[in-house]
Amino acid sequence: MTNYKEILRLANLGINQSGIASSCGCARKTVRDVLLRAKELQLSYPLEEETSDAQLQKLLFPDKSLPTVERKFPDYEYIDKEMMKSGVTLKLLWSEYCESCRQTRELPLMYSQFCFHYQKYREKTKATMHILRKPGEQTEVDWAGKTIHIVNSDSGEPIPCYVFVGVLNYSLYAYVEAFFTMDMESWINAHVNMYRYFGGSTRILIPDNLKTGVDHADWYSPKINKTYQEMAQHYNVAVLPARVRSPKDKASVEGTVGIISTWITAALRNEQFFSLDELNREIQKRLDAFNRKPFQKKEGSRYSVYLSDEKPFLTPLPSAPFELSQWKQATVQFNYHISVEKMQYSVPYEYIKQVVDVRLTKSTVEIFYHNQRIASHKRLHGHPGQYSTIQLHMPEDHQKYLEWNGERFIQWAQRVGPNTTVTIRSILDSYKAQQQGYKSCMGVLKLADKYGVDRLESACRKALVYTPHPSYKSIKNILSTGQDQIPEGESAKTSSKSTNQYGFTRGAHYYGGKNDDK
Repeated sequence: MTNYKEILRLANLGINQSGIASSCGCARKTVRDVLLRAKELQLSYPLEEETSDAQLQKLLFPDKSLPTVERKFPDYEYIDKEMMKSGVTLKLLWSEYCESCRQTRELPLMYSQFCFHYQKYREKTKATMHILRKPGEQTEVDWAGKTIHIVNSDSGEPIPCYVFVGVLNYSLYAYVEAFFTMDMESWINAHVNMYRYFGGSTRILIPDNLKTGVDHADWYSPKINKTYQEMAQHYNVAVLPARVRSPKDKASVEGTVGIISTWITAALRNEQFFSLDELNREIQKRLDAFNRKPFQKKEGSRYSVYLSDEKPFLTPLPSAPFELSQWKQATVQFNYHISVEKMQYSVPYEYIKQVVDVRLTKSTVEIFYHNQRIASHKRLHGHPGQYSTIQLHMPEDHQKYLEWNGERFIQWAQRVGPNTTVTIRSILDSYKAQQQGYKSCMGVLKLADKYGVDRLESACRKALVYTPHPSYKSIKNILSTGQDQIPEGESAKTSSKSTNQYGFTRGAHYYGGKNDDK
């Protein structure tokens, strides 16, 4: 689904339509249509927090499902390659293009339009242009090609460290930091530390098409990593990835990387460091000297231009730095919980069997369905298999079960009688956790529905005569055999008669002993 909220947010920042299309991974026509419809409806950013992309789609394009007929554009990259072959002309290629459109039942361009768009394609791909940079507009970031090494204090072996470089492309003011890895955590922490060093952020962030920043590298529709996109929203910037193998798209950082390799990386080649903090402290000293070094062909230095011309135009930083998060996907189980990092978190039971997005931070777990947050939990730590359940997420009958507690069973038993109350207390006290006895208590008290309150009280009184800790099974047996209806005196006589009438006694001779009759 098109990220309509992100399109409106970036438009509010003043990003042009091409930039928005690149950041959101959609066509420029889509961006144009969204902004035109939003203007017609007088819809502007910021929106209400609970507004979802699905709601915006219904509002902006209620009849979007209706098919539209558009002309098919040719593959100009293929045409450009064919034109290099001997004897191939645009007229021939246009004829072949029209024939392919007829076979697929699509509308072709007229020959004049075909030639016009091809000429525009040639101008864009073959020409280079000096781009005027504006202060506070763009930051370019990348990993340096060369590594720096620290020494393992135990084994003496060198450990490679990777160098992150960020540059404000107007003043060329640079930030450099070393990390053990080039993973997502290092990538995000590098940006957070860079913005803190700059004292603000720019409107546009230009990374390379590396995996930690871009999931799918494509010039027309790159897919930004979700965690990276979340960081961009936190600092209110737009991510516009550079094209693959196109260093001119981020010329500032590419040039700075080369200089950094001489001023910092190469300069530290003969020095030994035993920790990453020690290495980064030395990098900061040399970085400050590098930023204050005078330009060769113009007045001032990186630092002086940054301080006078660029810093005033930087976007102020948020009150708190970005907290690194991790995104995962999970399927809601039949017990209306999802399993994340071997922990269980509840979601509203209506989402059973649905696939949801999960955002993990050190302290919280947030669950999203179609970009709409549906649940939030405090993150569980420790032994696996723990549950975090919110009662409102449960079906109504499951919620009623949670309302039961020991005191409620006791109050119910008191309405039956004192012996029943003693029996219920005894059952609850016989378990290590009261909850383990809830089913037995429920079973005992439900016997009143079948046998009546008086008989249940009598059965509990008789059970307490036999044992101080009666069970549900013993009370049920008393009621089913009718022992609760036999008076206690008669019960003893009946038991005695029964024993004399049907019992028998074996003498000593049965066991091989002496016969008393002899």
